Formats: sequence, C-alpha cells, structure tokens
Amino acid sequence: MAITRRIFVKQVGIGALSMSLTPVLSKNFSIINNLGSQLPRSTPELQGMSSAGISSFLDAIEQSGIQFHSVMIVRNGNVVAEGWWAPYAAPLKHTLYSLSKSFTSTAVGFAVSEGKMSLEDTVLSFFPDEAPKEVSPNLAAMKVKHLLCMGSGHTKDTMPGMRDNVEDTSSWVKKFLQQPVDKEPGSWFFYNSGATYMCSAIVQKVTGQNILEYLKPRLFEPLGIEGMDWEMSPDGVAVGASGLRVKTEDIAKFGLLYLQKGKYNDKQILPPSWIDDALTSHIDNSNVRPRGKHPEDDWAQGYGYQFWRSQHGVRGDGAFGQFCFLLPEQNAVVAVTSESFNMQASMNLVWKNLLPAFLDKPQPKNNSALSALKSKLGKLDLTLPVANKTSPMANRISGKKFSIDKNDFNIESVSFLFNPDHYLISFKSDSEQQIKCGINTWILTDNFKTQTLFPIKGRPVVSTPLASSATWTDDNTLILTMRFTETAHGDQITFVFDSDKVNMRFLQSVAKGNPTTIDARPTITGKMA
Repeated sequence: MAITRRIFVKQVGIGALSMSLTPVLSKNFSIINNLGSQLPRSTPELQGMSSAGISSFLDAIEQSGIQFHSVMIVRNGNVVAEGWWAPYAAPLKHTLYSLSKSFTSTAVGFAVSEGKMSLEDTVLSFFPDEAPKEVSPNLAAMKVKHLLCMGSGHTKDTMPGMRDNVEDTSSWVKKFLQQPVDKEPGSWFFYNSGATYMCSAIVQKVTGQNILEYLKPRLFEPLGIEGMDWEMSPDGVAVGASGLRVKTEDIAKFGLLYLQKGKYNDKQILPPSWIDDALTSHIDNSNVRPRGKHPEDDWAQGYGYQFWRSQHGVRGDGAFGQFCFLLPEQNAVVAVTSESFNMQASMNLVWKNLLPAFLDKPQPKNNSALSALKSKLGKLDLTLPVANKTSPMANRISGKKFSIDKNDFNIESVSFLFNPDHYLISFKSDSEQQIKCGINTWILTDNFKTQTLFPIKGRPVVSTPLASSATWTDDNTLILTMRFTETAHGDQITFVFDSDKVNMRFLQSVAKGNPTTIDARPTITGKMA
C-alpha cells in the first residue's frame, strides 16, 4: 500500500517580514478563516532559537510514529514556528480533553479574585440541598482547594458514576456527593475528573453563569479567543474536566497569560498571586505511580491547581496528547494537539529534541535553515492509505443502493456514486447523511455531526468539519478514511463487495493506534436493492 504526502494544502506560518502569515487552505476548505487577534510573529533566530533545532524536533516527531496534529512554539511572546498536520489546520478548533481542567481552574481564579468564593470554602456549603442524608467527616472537610489539587480524598474517579448512570436522573453534583470519600481531603492524590466538574458547578453557583459564559468577558475576549465551545452536563453545567474546544493558537495565548503572571497585552487580567498559587505544587502526586517519585516521570513531579509540575516547567495536558507547556526558564510556551497513545513519549520529544533549540541569546540570521524549516512545516500531513483510484467494481455499483440488514445503528441503506474527482457515499436511516470524499486525497465537509451514524461509546457527539478520503485496496475492497478535524479522532470503514453483497467493517482511530483498544462495532451486511 502506498503512502502519499503533500496531499492537502495546509495553513502554516513562520513569523518573518519576508514570509506571509496569511493562511493557505485547500479549495475544499470552505471554513471562513477568522483567527481573531493573533500573537506577534518573529523568526527563531531573532528570539534566540535555532531553526535547525526546530527542524530536528519535527524530524523526531516523524520518526516517533506519534500522530501530532499541531504545534506552536512561542518565545519571548512571539510565535517563532507553527504547523498543522493536514487535514488539521489553523482555523479549526481541537478537543482539549483534560487540558480543559486548566481553564476551569482559571474560572475559579477569577471567582476568588472577585470575592465570590474562597478556596477554604467547604464543598457542601455550596450545595446543602444536594448533600446525602449521612455526611461523612471526610466529605464535610472537603474544600475547594482539595478539588483543585486532586486531593478530594476519593480513591477512584467519580466522573463515571456521574456520567454513565443515565437511569439515575439526579444532578451530577448529587451523584458526586453520594460517592464515598475514603481518605482525609488533602492527604491523598487521585486524579478525579468529578472534582473538576464540581469546581465548574461551584463557579456557576456563585456567579449565575456557566464557566463558558463567565470566562468569555474575563478570559476569552481579552485573549482574542473566539468560537470556543464546551460540553455541558444534563444539568446545564460545563463539564469542566473536559469538553472544551479551542484553536491551537488559543492554547498558546492561554499559556502566555500564565507565563506572564496573569498579564496579557500589558493588561493585568488575573492577579499574579493566583498564577503563582495555581502553578505551585500543592500535593505529592507520586503515591499512585508505580515507581513513586521518579525524575523522568512527568506524572510524579507534583500537582498544582489543575496544572501538572513537569521535569521542565509546568503544563496543562489532556488525553491523547493535548498540551500547553509553560517553560519559564526558556520564557516560552509550546502548544501541541495530537492523537498520542504514549503521552510520556510525546513529552520526551519536547524535552530531548526541542529544548536544545532554545539558546541564551538572539542568533545571526540563518536564511537557509529558516527556509528549510518553513518548507518542512509546509509539508506536514498525516499518512493516508493510498492505493487504486478506481476498480471494475466501481462501474458496477456506482449509482446503486444496498439495503442493509437489521443493525444496531438503524442504517437502512448505503449507496455509492463514483465521480472522476470525488466519491459520494450516502447512508440512510431516519435521515440521509452523505459523505463526499477525495480519491486518495482529503476533501473537507463542514459541520458534520460525528458519530450520529455509527456511535462509539464515550465519544461525545459534536459538530465538526469532516476530512475524508477513499481508496481501492483491491478490486473488491474500498476503504473510507475519515478525520473529525475538530476532535482528536477519526474513523475508518472498509467496504468489501462480493457479487451483489457488501460487508462493512469499522475501525476507529483509537483502536487502530492502540492495540489495547478494541472496536466493538459489529460488521454490517447488505445486498444490492
């Protein structure tokens, strides 16, 4: 099977007077480019970095096999390198997973600074009507600061008990408060997404706004962050622990706010005291690590208020490798989005391959290295299955409909139309959903509802541009590859044709990239109508 590169024109910028920062997009990319107010751009050498060193970092990413979606490097307040692996691109938001937690912590910081609450307030003081009949001493002692530092006293994550039990229609707050608190708050670290949700619920309780609304005039607008969205609980509370979607540059702006002690564009947005407090370790988090406190384990260096202490600096991070690295010694921020299945390996790429590119003073111009870096950033893309553009089977089935046997997804039929420059694959259930895909290349479709046809347990349904491509691996096998480009994930459907029959097999990107994950969706069969 061949692999293509340079299959999709993507937005890339390296700041330089001689280099345009105007995003360049595929003709299939119809999203309006509204990036909001941008950070200033500069060159690596002018800001004391090595273009060649950044190129080496990109080479290491390529060799690692880890799937990065974007990277942005900010030094001295200037973006010195940025790139997106097609079909991901600068105007697109990206699911942050638990990097959302750092934004939730920030909402708490604003509420504290405005005198609406205190970190010493007990959790129960906000929700007396939601308390269980019997309140344990540990629950009674739990304070906001314990939620923030993952020291709530729980010994398991409370979020599954809140999210998954849909038959229990009581509020997520009540479900949280009903779960046992085995340890004295503050004495035991356990990473607990339910605790972050409670921070979100508390801010909403004291402000009358969910944290997305609350942060808009305080954080998002001052930083020029637009178009963000956040998953909400059934109670109308932002999930807080995950579910926020913003652009790569927005992550960098957020990191810069913290790096600059709460100041942005010469305006003090958050008190420096909150920044220091949030980034300071408040609890030893090595108790749950197999090796205890180990110098090369980035999950054992201490935990602040929804920020991790790292081997180098501090970070906010989210599942599958969503990172906001704060590097005070380098006066730098590095924003990364990805679908990584080894986040420690992702971080090691930064420590071992990017940190050496930071130098102690501005460097002489190096036009050849800068040009090579720009070229390398401009060719970033995800590997895409590429084989045959057509098949004898395509002529037989183009324009035809296959009736699908009874299935868990209520799909009634699938039909195919093979045009010279693109394919149309249509699925009919209660409504019809059509996928327009490139032939051995990406085509982007705006506002596609992910997982409405073939849902995957635990994956939220969100609107996202869909990048899709199809290829014939043999005369009877058509592979449809999809990336839900405002999430971290994708999906693959393999159609195997046999005379007038079709089998449809599924492989989500998580299962494809992580052998410990199994795609539980069964094969679907059908027959030409």
